Amino acid sequence: MWPLERLVPYERNARTHSPEQVAQIAASIQEFGFTNPILVDGADGILAGHGRLAAAKDMGLAEVPVIVLDHLIAAQRRAYILADNQLALNAGWDTELLQMEVAALNLADFDLSLLGFDDERIASLLDPEGIDDLEDGVDATTGKDQLDDADTQVVIGSYRFVLRRDAYMQWRGAVREQVGFEEDEIESEICRRLQIPV
Repeated sequence: MWPLERLVPYERNARTHSPEQVAQIAASIQEFGFTNPILVDGADGILAGHGRLAAAKDMGLAEVPVIVLDHLIAAQRRAYILADNQLALNAGWDTELLQMEVAALNLADFDLSLLGFDDERIASLLDPEGIDDLEDGVDATTGKDQLDDADTQVVIGSYRFVLRRDAYMQWRGAVREQVGFEEDEIESEICRRLQIPV
């Protein structure tokens, strides 16, 4: 643990942190702990963690966890500051799994604002707009059953999430193979797998 005043921010840090984002980081630290140490070079200069430092200051913390990367040469340090930020942005999301995870956290009454998504994104994950009842039909241009690519809403009590229809039918089929064809048993097993209270 290092005192905050020992840390030297990189004066040419191109990554920006709005007050709102710093508040999100502070809320995350409050909820989960300081799980991501600040990375510094051999001269106490920050390589990664400027936002975490700002959050720690706002929280009134005296010390923060630090990892020293003193093996990097100057060009590597400069590159790492950029790469650390950009590589995370290059990742994507599996939307179906994301919807299921957010919905499960919502059912557990977890504070979804701690996830880092804005309110509009959370709302779209919990109840995506434009999802209507499925209609039978075949795409005239491809001859492909439209239901394969359509979304379907899965509703269990007050819990609702959206999946591609073919993915849901495959998943439901796997559950059915395990528990049989009784609707109550299928619903109960789905609830168990999603950790939904019955």
